[in-house]
Amino acid sequence: MPTPTHFHQIAHLPGRSIDIEGQEYLYFSGTAYLGLPHNPAFQGLIQEGLHQYGSVYGSSRNGNLQLTIYQQAEQKLASWAGADAALTLSSGMLAGQAAIRQLMLEGYEFRYSPDVHPAVWHLPQVDIAKGTFEHWIETTLAILPTTNRGANRHQIALVTNAVDALRGKLYAFEWIKSIPEDREVVLLVDDSHGLGVTGNGGRGVWERIPKRKNVRLIVTASLAKAMGLPGGVIFSDPASLHRIRYSAYFGGCSPVAPDHLYAYVQAETIYQDAYKRLQANIRQFTDSIRGLNLLSFTDNYPVFYSERDELYPFLLERGIFIYSFSYPKPTDKANTRVVLSAWHTAEDIQKLSTACHDFAALYL
Repeated sequence: MPTPTHFHQIAHLPGRSIDIEGQEYLYFSGTAYLGLPHNPAFQGLIQEGLHQYGSVYGSSRNGNLQLTIYQQAEQKLASWAGADAALTLSSGMLAGQAAIRQLMLEGYEFRYSPDVHPAVWHLPQVDIAKGTFEHWIETTLAILPTTNRGANRHQIALVTNAVDALRGKLYAFEWIKSIPEDREVVLLVDDSHGLGVTGNGGRGVWERIPKRKNVRLIVTASLAKAMGLPGGVIFSDPASLHRIRYSAYFGGCSPVAPDHLYAYVQAETIYQDAYKRLQANIRQFTDSIRGLNLLSFTDNYPVFYSERDELYPFLLERGIFIYSFSYPKPTDKANTRVVLSAWHTAEDIQKLSTACHDFAALYL
């Protein structure tokens, strides 16, 4: 399949701006919400970790020689997110697959919400619910009692995202309280686009999901987005993570690079400052475009979705590069959205806002 003509290639890491064939563009795309890849202080901590731990730990986490940094980072992640325990892996995709494969071994059947991330699919292609998230909740709550009787008794895992990052929408989980008390289920939530930016201080979805004795909660996430780390994490109860930890699947995985986990453990102030800068950028932009009827968004979240795909070439002509391509499959409808980061300046936000107002004046 040939590369689409609107795709561009560059030879440097995107930051607040990018260079395409000698022309500079402000960059409002990607998922580095906290701007850590270009944060000098964060890079310095990675360098410290590199000197102490090297670039990769070429061993199984279950080997007879183990690095203490993994336990330190996992305890810090769990405490910060408010979860019982955490387990790191070398990618968010691997974290999702490790969790879903363990549930397969335990005999669970899966009920997927609309647009659930491929990281938590149990097969390369699965039956994804159509319609809205709210309709999926309604049908799920109606079906659960019927799968708990006699020959119809099934172990059910409900699999969903914490965030609809394509459209800038956070999902609510109060419906968990409506699951019948005599129906035990697993709730598996992918929080890749929430961890670091949603919840209290960016702590993600764990604390805003109601806890029920009959609902086993597993949250997976990529750390390569807001958190700026080449890895993934699973949050759950210690018993669930113990089963995943000592599975052959986990034992055969290479672990996340230890130098980056060292940086994470040391970077609490860096994360806090980046989160504050991101929230200031979000407030500035939302205040300026709230009445345009051009972008849909959720307050305090850095993704702004537009139904108007022609916004992409319009902004490109004005030196602004935004997200616009089909995802997750090339055959899907193009998704056009503006993504803010902590690395953007107030001047960057103003230029973006002015261009959006110009578009609205011409086409809306």
